[in-house]
Amino acid sequence: MGFTTCMRFIKSPTDIGWIAGLLVCLVASIGSVQIAIRSIPLGTAYAVWTAIGSVGTVILGVLCFNEPVSVLRFAFIGGIVACVIGLKLAGG
Repeated sequence: MGFTTCMRFIKSPTDIGWIAGLLVCLVASIGSVQIAIRSIPLGTAYAVWTAIGSVGTVILGVLCFNEPVSVLRFAFIGGIVACVIGLKLAGG
């Protein structure tokens, strides 16, 4: 979520602070996935990683950036969460 939030604020290549924040978040995020794949299947780890980013970014956008709220939007977010849970359950 930090990665995408920093991307939102980068307006030009001279926005060094936001670019640095983006890089720090990116390294931390990928590092977390690297740790996760040591104990869970790669596909599940990647699905969870992308779901956390997707769901978290939508929620952050709604709460902090006045992005639109709709039942349909949150139903699809629920679908993402349900799919990740399904992958985890199917993985054993």
